[in-house]
Amino acid sequence: MDLCGQRIVGLSMNERMTKELVINALNDAYQRAGRPTGVILHSDRGSQYCSNDYQNLINKYGFICSMSRKGNCWDNAPMESFWGKMKCEWLYGNHFKTREEARAAVFEYVEIFYNRQRIHASNGYVTPEKYYNNLNKKSKAA
Repeated sequence: MDLCGQRIVGLSMNERMTKELVINALNDAYQRAGRPTGVILHSDRGSQYCSNDYQNLINKYGFICSMSRKGNCWDNAPMESFWGKMKCEWLYGNHFKTREEARAAVFEYVEIFYNRQRIHASNGYVTPEKYYNNLNKKSKAA
């Protein structure tokens, strides 16, 4: 999640929480966000985020690593809030027959609903998509 406008920029799904999963999500975010540098990348202290491969990729991209304090879930509150919203607004009550159905539902929530239709108070009650469009218009006008 890009905290500037609450947009989800990187996605990856797998059967388990592995370093490959977070590396895939990071690569997706890096490509979709236009290959930024100097980004502060925050995560918890899970082994997948501490892995050498993940940390090397962060360094390769020129990102600054930020990790939650040990045992403190509040440091990652924006992402934890997102997971809660996705579960309540989209997934609760659904029973998926296949992992592919679940993957499609998550993609639809993020790419169709959350980023493009769901308004956010922190964005002045506009969607992340609209927020970034407005931001781009302002920076081009300046």
